[in-house]
Amino acid sequence: MPDRKIPQKHSNKIDMEAGTYWYCQCGESSDHPFCDGSHKGSGYSPLLVEIKEPTKVSWCGCVHSKNPPFCDHTHRDL
Repeated sequence: MPDRKIPQKHSNKIDMEAGTYWYCQCGESSDHPFCDGSHKGSGYSPLLVEIKEPTKVSWCGCVHSKNPPFCDHTHRDL
């Protein structure tokens, strides 16, 4: 698979409502951290994330976290 684009070198801290979300893992989405279908043909696929109750989420912005879709500060070493 090709190297993933690094959309940004910081997290996306977003107040989220309960629901189902698709996290972009290819780095090409124009709606990052959420999937917009840009992964098609890349070998990557989005990650299904279920938020059970309203909460603030620190989404990984670099798509290299060891704990996707959540930021683990891997971006500091990129």
